[in-house]
Amino acid sequence: MSTETSPAVPLPSLRVRRKPARQSADPEVLDRLLAEGSLAHVAMVRDGYPVVLPYLYGVGDLEDGLGRRLLLHGSTGGGLFLDAGPEGVPVSVAVTHLDGLVYARSLHDSSANYRSAMIVGRATVVPDDRRAAALWCVGDHLMPGRRAEVREMTAKEVAATQVLQVPLDSVSVKVRAGGVGEAVDDGEDHGVWAGVVPMATTAGVPEPSPLSAGTAVPPSVRALVARSGGGAPV
Repeated sequence: MSTETSPAVPLPSLRVRRKPARQSADPEVLDRLLAEGSLAHVAMVRDGYPVVLPYLYGVGDLEDGLGRRLLLHGSTGGGLFLDAGPEGVPVSVAVTHLDGLVYARSLHDSSANYRSAMIVGRATVVPDDRRAAALWCVGDHLMPGRRAEVREMTAKEVAATQVLQVPLDSVSVKVRAGGVGEAVDDGEDHGVWAGVVPMATTAGVPEPSPLSAGTAVPPSVRALVARSGGGAPV
């Protein structure tokens, strides 16, 4: 696999062409979308072929003057992390939430409620002196409150892990949130049920490791289950 740096690639247009009214420029919509997600799909070109890989992510400010950015977690030996090199690698990152399935009276008119963000830019390796901070940002994003319950990372652990950073200054957000498109005189059979089935990711019952049997479930886990709408008590 070639790791040679490539010339700067012009960013694609981020204007939504189909259903442009669904594009949102509200930064709060983006913030909430990213805050509620945990998995990003990262697209890149490798050896002339498009590849998409899933990454756990976080969002944070590493206090280096560059502001908040998307942080992708991985291993120092991971392919994208090796490809990035000193100048970075162009990527497109997608984070999507499926919020509901919209059942219309025909398959053609059926739809989905969703929130989706596409982030484009160059993914660069977080500098060594900011790596631990970046890892904690990812940890705090995925498992809020957990840092207070566990030991600090060792230097060896930090060295074995890597984080890529992607700026949040080239983003396209598209949202569909609504009901069925219908009218009294639309000619459809209103005896056929139509409506929205909400969809969500929820946490299940925490499963302790064998060596944790009898140990109380910590506050960070209890909060995560409660926040996700998990119905089982912990």
